[in-house]
Amino acid sequence: MARRKRRVLKRLERAREQWFIRGLDSTSVIGSNAIAYELSDRAQAICHGGIGMMLKLARETGLVSEIDRRVQLLKVHAPYQESDHVMAHVLNMMCGGTRLEHLELLRNNEAVLNAVGADSIPDPTTAGDFCRRFTAEDLDSLTSAIHEARRNVWSQQPKEFFDEAIIDVDGVIVGTTGECKEGMDISFKGIWGYHPLLVSFANTKEVLAIVNRPGNVHSAEEAARSLDQAIDVCTKAGFRRVRMRGDCKFSQTEHLDRWNEQGVTFNFGYENRPNLKALAEDLPESAWKPLKRSQRTIKTRERAKPVNVKRQVIRRRGYVHLELEHEDVAEFEYKPTACHRGYRMIVVRKNISKEQGDSVLFDEIRYLFYISNDGNRTPAPYRIMNQRPARFW
Repeated sequence: MARRKRRVLKRLERAREQWFIRGLDSTSVIGSNAIAYELSDRAQAICHGGIGMMLKLARETGLVSEIDRRVQLLKVHAPYQESDHVMAHVLNMMCGGTRLEHLELLRNNEAVLNAVGADSIPDPTTAGDFCRRFTAEDLDSLTSAIHEARRNVWSQQPKEFFDEAIIDVDGVIVGTTGECKEGMDISFKGIWGYHPLLVSFANTKEVLAIVNRPGNVHSAEEAARSLDQAIDVCTKAGFRRVRMRGDCKFSQTEHLDRWNEQGVTFNFGYENRPNLKALAEDLPESAWKPLKRSQRTIKTRERAKPVNVKRQVIRRRGYVHLELEHEDVAEFEYKPTACHRGYRMIVVRKNISKEQGDSVLFDEIRYLFYISNDGNRTPAPYRIMNQRPARFW
């Protein structure tokens, strides 16, 4: 790769030298004279060359054997094992498939079958029957198999890897156009679909759990159970510290004491309630400190800013324009109703200028709250939670 990079740099240098020699009247640079096409009966190609490596990785990490050992859905294996069905679904998604019917395309692709070393893979009907056999307990068994393979990979990492595990939790509304989807419901946004819960491992951006839920459930539905399972996975893997992060919908105060006693650190957003706003407004001005956000590193020379066309249109049409002037941060101790002890409450005060057309209105003050049991860090790191853009309307 280094030699190839040096060759490319030499070609670019040679191109510049030739341009100076030939001048502006030279012919076009891009051509097609250097390539020839041949067709051979013995040559096959696929556009998803990584599937072979993926299958090899799944086998060497123990994922395939763990699925066959933990997931017991088939009484007779004729001829597919449980791991064959799971890998077929993964192959389908990796090759761009979006539904079970797309498995038929892979079954009839000789190059794909050769790449995975199989004479056949499950057809859509068989794959659908396999999916319908799953219960909640079977999904937990499949998740346990994945976690076991995950720990096998983590065990090969250096000691610094196990300093701290950071677990993120979030939910998102996923719409569907179907009318016969089991479990679907209408969300608060008026969208028919689902509200899946995602628990991820921020260190490596791995997905630890996905829980599918109806579209009308609260964001924190089943979140505590999934977080407990993620904590257990990281603890058994040997992580010395565990930290959880989430927005204000996941500040489940009835579980904070239990997590704190387990030695788990948490940074959660907190809802802007009237009592918290009153406490923040009563803080002395000396308690507030400027919040300095990390600046983006520019690898090249900074260029001149172009004309802000959107700002001109907003001012010309008399729209209300909000712009962040500055931010301050403070903290105080707060004891939620469901807790038996107090925790750090970090509050960010945003001073927002307000304009309408050419008129300057009164500034607007907004507060963002974050609850944590981490007493070793300054309030500045909490800016990673629930960030808002500097300009919004």
